[in-house]
Amino acid sequence: MGKDVIIACDFSNAEETLSFLDRFETERPFVKIGMELFYAEGPEIVRQLKARGHRIFLDLKLHDIPNTVKKAMSVLSRLDVDIVNLHAAGTSAMMRAALEGLTRPDGSRPLLIAVTQLTSTDEATMRRELLIGRPMDEVVMAYARNAAAAGLDGVVCSPLEAAAVHESCGKDFLTVTPGVRFAEGDAGDQKRVTTPARAKELGADYIVVGRPITKAEDPVAAYRRCVKEFVE
Repeated sequence: MGKDVIIACDFSNAEETLSFLDRFETERPFVKIGMELFYAEGPEIVRQLKARGHRIFLDLKLHDIPNTVKKAMSVLSRLDVDIVNLHAAGTSAMMRAALEGLTRPDGSRPLLIAVTQLTSTDEATMRRELLIGRPMDEVVMAYARNAAAAGLDGVVCSPLEAAAVHESCGKDFLTVTPGVRFAEGDAGDQKRVTTPARAKELGADYIVVGRPITKAEDPVAAYRRCVKEFVE
């Protein structure tokens, strides 16, 4: 799969989401549906956006006992999404169960990726609050290797970690990277961030971009700038 920009549609309802996407007259961007929108609108928003021709990353970050996650993934597999995710911290058993639940009777399934550490988490917070005493890069790599061993397709990580993940898990193991801002942009609540151009240099496969596009004065122009810097 080639590189692509995924727009994080972190809106509170379908009306806002569809109004935003109506601005794109010629493109059909890859979009991320997160917890806020999915919890507000349910599976119907997925069906609506699919009908409009968008590819979808369903970002619900499942994390529970293996059997519960397996059953949840079986339900999500009925939606025509392209990528779904879970937390790697849920253990290899949970990830294997998720993969089993996600796989349809005909053997097809969406891509399944695992969150390593959130890009809003820095090493000091990880040590102080999560009681993880290893360096951030070592933790991310261990989680990524666990995900690869469980049969997953890739991980969510910072762009700063993409090259190391590929080195550790193979070039075909996907890196989906939030924490992307334009050089002049505000990092907001993200800690481990970089620009679209730098994410490309570091080998990220997908970048997930929210506020720099959705809150831009001209979102379509901001999206095209991301594509130009990251894809072209």
